[in-house]
Amino acid sequence: MKTWIHRKLVSPFVELLKQGVSPEKIALTVALGVSLGTVPVLGSTSVLCTLAALRLRLNLAAILAVNWVVYPLQIALLIPFLRAGAWLFRVEGPKLTVVQIFGMIRASIWHTITALWTATMHALVVWAITGAIATVVVYLMAVVLLKSFWKRPSVIN
Repeated sequence: MKTWIHRKLVSPFVELLKQGVSPEKIALTVALGVSLGTVPVLGSTSVLCTLAALRLRLNLAAILAVNWVVYPLQIALLIPFLRAGAWLFRVEGPKLTVVQIFGMIRASIWHTITALWTATMHALVVWAITGAIATVVVYLMAVVLLKSFWKRPSVIN
């Protein structure tokens, strides 16, 4: 498992370091990949990550890789975001599970969008607040971690 993690996660980021990308750019890539990857709108994260990468000149493959890695987190946070949005706006939230939401999507994506529109907008407000904080925290942690790797030539070589 340790070899797989090193081969699939650590080595690609070390390769980015070899290409002259700064630790700050990599940290921003990771931070935005995590925060945009948890948007409570299923099917939107790849587009959002691509737009962010193009606009900020980040490594597209890296941000999409981070997005892919945090996909389970997006699913795990979907219901909490919906409930927190309902709580924040003091409305009755949808009493659904993730399995039920996926079933609704399979039955009729348009019906799902219209049925969950308001709840999703409320969830997006909660995500925007928590996502902004998470982006800063992940960025700062990643910068510190990457700079420690940056200073150790044995990791890069």
